[in-house]
Amino acid sequence: MSILNTPIKPRPGLAFFSLSYSRQCDRHLFSIVTAILIWSVSFVATKIALKTFPPLSLGLIRFGLAAILLGFFLAIRKDIKKPASKDLAKLALSGFLGITVYFSLENVGVKYSTASDAALIVSSYPAITMLLETLFFRAKFPAISYIGVGLAVVGVYMIVSNGHSSEAADRVLGNILLVLAGAVWACYNFITSTVVSTYSMTTITFYQTVAGAIGFLPLVFLEIDQWSAPSADSLIAVVYLGVFCSLLAFYLYAYGLRQVPASTAVILMNLVPVFGVLFSVIILHEVIIFNQLMGGLVIIIGVMLSILWARKPVKREL
Repeated sequence: MSILNTPIKPRPGLAFFSLSYSRQCDRHLFSIVTAILIWSVSFVATKIALKTFPPLSLGLIRFGLAAILLGFFLAIRKDIKKPASKDLAKLALSGFLGITVYFSLENVGVKYSTASDAALIVSSYPAITMLLETLFFRAKFPAISYIGVGLAVVGVYMIVSNGHSSEAADRVLGNILLVLAGAVWACYNFITSTVVSTYSMTTITFYQTVAGAIGFLPLVFLEIDQWSAPSADSLIAVVYLGVFCSLLAFYLYAYGLRQVPASTAVILMNLVPVFGVLFSVIILHEVIIFNQLMGGLVIIIGVMLSILWARKPVKREL
């Protein structure tokens, strides 16, 4: 059993220790829930930022800001570790895939689709990752996990297939891009998994963020004709994405995992689409239709089946 899956238990007979432990665990749980709430608003913030920022330019500003702030923070703590050359290449590639390519697809997808659709489709990414692991790495999971993957696919289809009007066609295109982003996210996870045991997540995140921001640089020139004076709400949304979503939520989540079992954190992550849809209705006044609700519910059930009953897969065969 993983250490992360084994909660620390207070020693018997020490009531004050038990109370202290309980409060400490509550504090860590609160950190994870706060991170989840922050991430839930990211789809709404992206939609608002896209009012005046083109999708690729938004990616550069968001992660350029995050890279600068994270680098400044690590410099103060003197906690910047230089990776080995072979690992630096992996971090650069994973940063390019997980930030440049992924968020290019997500930002364009959200532009054409809705924040609520994005929140629901993103919740299917664990199932997409499991499916790709099976197809390309011959990983094996329990039968019920594959049933969960199948349900998640059905749920995604229910959301993606949304009508036939010209407006609906744009929405379908956006949703397809969001699904493709899930495949890219899976590739990012595969590469990152090869370095997580060597470097801290802070170091990994820093180099990936820098690589991702650099990857956006040549792409923004494709959008020069789309640049315009940003509105106040778009600027606030960009700061929220760069500071709160890319930095603060990450640290809160990592802090929470010190005491909260990883299995519990995974279950709580299913709250992201729930709150994501809720915030899109409250802030953006998006209208939720039956297909979305049912598709989102099917995805969440599928992901829960995929993850909760999955055991460690057999060694991947390359």
